[in-house]
Amino acid sequence: MNQHRRTLYPEIEPFDSGMLDVGDGHSLYWERVGTKGAKPAVFLHGGPGGGMSPSHRRQWNPALYDVLLFDQRGCGRSTPFASLEANDTWTIVDDIERLREMAGHARWQVFGGSWGATLALAYAQAHPARVTELILRGVFLARRAEKRWLYEHGASQIMPEAWEAFSAIIPPAERDDLVAAYHRRLTGSDEAERARAAGAWSQWEGVLATLLPDPALLDDFADPAKAVPMARIAAEFFKADFWLQEGQLLREAGQIAQIPGIIVQGRHDICTPPVSAYDLSKVWPTGELWIVDDAGHSAGEPGIVDGLVRATDRFAGTGD
Repeated sequence: MNQHRRTLYPEIEPFDSGMLDVGDGHSLYWERVGTKGAKPAVFLHGGPGGGMSPSHRRQWNPALYDVLLFDQRGCGRSTPFASLEANDTWTIVDDIERLREMAGHARWQVFGGSWGATLALAYAQAHPARVTELILRGVFLARRAEKRWLYEHGASQIMPEAWEAFSAIIPPAERDDLVAAYHRRLTGSDEAERARAAGAWSQWEGVLATLLPDPALLDDFADPAKAVPMARIAAEFFKADFWLQEGQLLREAGQIAQIPGIIVQGRHDICTPPVSAYDLSKVWPTGELWIVDDAGHSAGEPGIVDGLVRATDRFAGTGD
């Protein structure tokens, strides 16, 4: 890649949007940007529970792509808000297929970061014939070691002040399993305790997201409209081991052996350390690993933006 860094494409509004009833009482908010009938792509946001934002629309050349973005179950403008009912990895994989059929695409590019990368791999392994390419950022494979890194011992050694704040709201007797302790509070009947736990969980995730402190991003993570679904849904998914067997996404990598892809990974990613992206690249020969030496986890960091835009341009036939 050359030295000139790419930036996001200009701000853009959807050319179509709506709600899709996917059953189980859930309706998903979706929108399409770019040029109808151009190269199809789908965006899978992070979290779990994160939702999408207008900046996510800008990672593709709008003249060359027809991109569908959506809020996953319980997230953003999807309803019911922050719901844990009928909300798991495989129901969301089924939702992606429903959205593809709704949009009328035979195949599409699948783009996801962090939890979105986990979901992209699960979807591609379940429906390889429906995927033209994979673009992944900040790979999370939901292995025990990755979960321990985030909520037991690992990131805590790099961000000790933030870890102290995160663990402080849990009594010492419950700190041997912070995910379970938070889950109890986030699903309990005490509204004030739910809000406090959601704010603390979301702030911990926000601190881990960037190489350098980003007050605006932390403020965004503190917004209750984002903190509540992020914390409730994430705690539920972590508690359930993401409904994946240990090492499943690596073991099933043969299912995507014919799918080309690009992994954009920050070298200093504290949230999803580079070892997962590296391990994936070793069992996925058609996936290129692009390490960004001066970036952390966030999709908004300059080096990550550069990599993602170059990746979408590459697969549209215009990249270097």
